[in-house]
Amino acid sequence: MTDSTHASDSTDATGSEARADCVLCGEPTEYPESIRGATYCPVCEWQEAQRQACSG
Repeated sequence: MTDSTHASDSTDATGSEARADCVLCGEPTEYPESIRGATYCPVCEWQEAQRQACSG
C-alpha cells in the first residue's frame, strides 16, 4: 500500500482524468468519473458524515 491518500495511479497517459460531479451540489469531487457509486465533494462528504454521526 502506498502512503498517497489519492488514487493518483488511476490517471491516464496525459496525467489527468475528468472528475466526477457531486451528486448533491454538482461541484467537482476528488474522484475520477470512472468510480462507481455516489460521489460527494469534500464539503458535502463532511456534511453527510455529520448527519450520519448524529442520527444515533
